[in-house]
Amino acid sequence: MRSYPTINGRKIRIALVGCGRIAKNHFGSIETYPNDFELVAVCDNAPDALKLATDTYKVAGYLSLTEMLECEQIDAVSICTPSGIHPEQTVEIAEAGVHVISEKPMATRWNDGVKMVKACDNAGVRLFVVKQNRRNTTLQLLKRAMDEKRFGRIYMVNLNVFWTRPQEYYDQAEWRGTWELDGGAFMNQASHYIDLVDWLIGPVEKVQAMMGTLERDIEVEDTGVVNIKWRSGAMGSINVTMLTYPKNYEGSITILGEKGTVRVGGLAVNEIQHWEFEDTRDYDKTIKEANYETTSVYGFGHPLYYKNIVDVLRGEAEPETDGREGLKSLEVLIAAYLSARDGKTVSLPLEY
Repeated sequence: MRSYPTINGRKIRIALVGCGRIAKNHFGSIETYPNDFELVAVCDNAPDALKLATDTYKVAGYLSLTEMLECEQIDAVSICTPSGIHPEQTVEIAEAGVHVISEKPMATRWNDGVKMVKACDNAGVRLFVVKQNRRNTTLQLLKRAMDEKRFGRIYMVNLNVFWTRPQEYYDQAEWRGTWELDGGAFMNQASHYIDLVDWLIGPVEKVQAMMGTLERDIEVEDTGVVNIKWRSGAMGSINVTMLTYPKNYEGSITILGEKGTVRVGGLAVNEIQHWEFEDTRDYDKTIKEANYETTSVYGFGHPLYYKNIVDVLRGEAEPETDGREGLKSLEVLIAAYLSARDGKTVSLPLEY
């Protein structure tokens, strides 16, 4: 296993590029660990957004990532820019000898995701891909049941993401709703649910997909369905739309197995709605409490993800989702897009 130098005896010097909508989750997470992180700089090519961040956090601001890397002593950079820009920024940051923390999705193209992993490998730096929903208390309980094989053989899995994104959401910025920089409902909004496909159930054998732009004035899909067959033989589907009236309705996963049935629903897999197994375990009685944990609520997972980053850079843990783990969900996403485009079943892996 590759070894990485650790950062001990001082704070981790972190910077952030992209001061838009998701950046506040990262700023808040950095502030959660004041003994471990020192925010040293921010970067954004929009002067207004940059000024707001520098005024708020009292750090140096840069309009250029290249300049920030040249002028500051940085251990890690969080990338909160549009998804399509992540690959080139990751390569530049890695080549500067700096660890990379990439928001989801890590890339919008398969080859770009592979390039990111290789660049960080070659530079000997870490690549973290943010998948904070894994830290939800509800999903941690489900993962435990999966790891303990309580379901027996898995027969069927269904994931629903019935949310809404009005036209005004896409009109906020020119890059939103574009193939090059953003991706559609599956790539962007549903990416955390696609992550559950491999993390919980296992490697995917093949996918069939249909997607469409039914209502929004965007390049990418606002609605789609994907059928999945896992290598284990399990079958399932993912149903996604951003056209739910009048607001977000459901983000759920249902698993039907030989010895268990579970549904985790709510707005964003934050509520265990059904939990039934042939056997019983001591943690079964904590199910109701898990629904009210703040870590199960959308938007609260980033600090827990950053705790893993601290532990990894201190040499005390392994990454929960590194670049290779990020590639697993990206591969399913790209396979689904290829299937929808060509009207064919796409088998995985995409390359050997």
